[in-house]
Amino acid sequence: MSKRTYAILGTGALGGFYGARLQKAGLNVHFLLRSDYEHVSKNGITIESVDGDFRLPQVNAYCDVGNMPRCDVVVIALKTTQNHLLPKMLPPVVKDDGIVLVLQNGLGVEEEVAQIVGSDKVIGGLCFLCSNKVEPGHICHLDYGQITLGEYGANYYPAGITERIRQIGEDFESAGILIEFTEDLLLARWKKLVWNIPYNGLSVILNATTAELMANVHTRTLVEQIMYEIAAGAKSCTRMISDSFIQTMLDYTVKMKPYRTSMKIDYDERRPLEVEAIFGNPLRMAQVAGVNLPQITCLYQQLKFLDGKHRGE
Repeated sequence: MSKRTYAILGTGALGGFYGARLQKAGLNVHFLLRSDYEHVSKNGITIESVDGDFRLPQVNAYCDVGNMPRCDVVVIALKTTQNHLLPKMLPPVVKDDGIVLVLQNGLGVEEEVAQIVGSDKVIGGLCFLCSNKVEPGHICHLDYGQITLGEYGANYYPAGITERIRQIGEDFESAGILIEFTEDLLLARWKKLVWNIPYNGLSVILNATTAELMANVHTRTLVEQIMYEIAAGAKSCTRMISDSFIQTMLDYTVKMKPYRTSMKIDYDERRPLEVEAIFGNPLRMAQVAGVNLPQITCLYQQLKFLDGKHRGE
């Protein structure tokens, strides 16, 4: 049994699911919560899952990182809209020889964390997970769950597959989580955007589930066009995404249960949207290389308007 200790910063639909699975497998896990703190500290965490329901009646719950122990692996499962809090949150909870595992959407998120703890401490993780928090301390896992892990090299230089990410992968696999490894984290993040950009953006703008977007010939065509534009953005960063990968993402979504994306849930709940990490950062990275992505720019501008309207701007 692994003796690594885990801190989960952000115990929502993603962090709560993975953290609970790790604790259920016997690992030592510490959860940082905000609105759910009182409920979870008294009642624990309930996971309703396609892979089997379970409940953890007692968990190590905290509402202040200052009260958490320093851990071997600190998992960032916050929305990127909360990343301005990381400079104060990370130093107290990361061991001197610890690792920060960034389980966030978008591009450039590891760079932000590296500026706080150093590039040598950062690992990126891309989650292929359909889950929602349905009430305090209660997470509903609908489908999938795989994580792709990759070392972060400064400026996203491919860093290979190291022993430490293999060890962390073994911890997650012991919890029933399928793990894959990537030698090139930047390529993996662009590939994740092939799904995240069209479905998150269009689900908000068109008020639609993934199933509705795929059932209509016009929106399916639009999704596919946006995916090819993302491939052009990746190419501007010398990363190649194949046509077959795009087709796989389309087929994968057709087979997926009807899903309200995380950005659509945030929009419906009037929470800040992760527009910059998922749309703005890729656009800026492509623009530096002299490549314009007009359809993604259109999505970005529309989402900035909707997000600002919710914030009263």
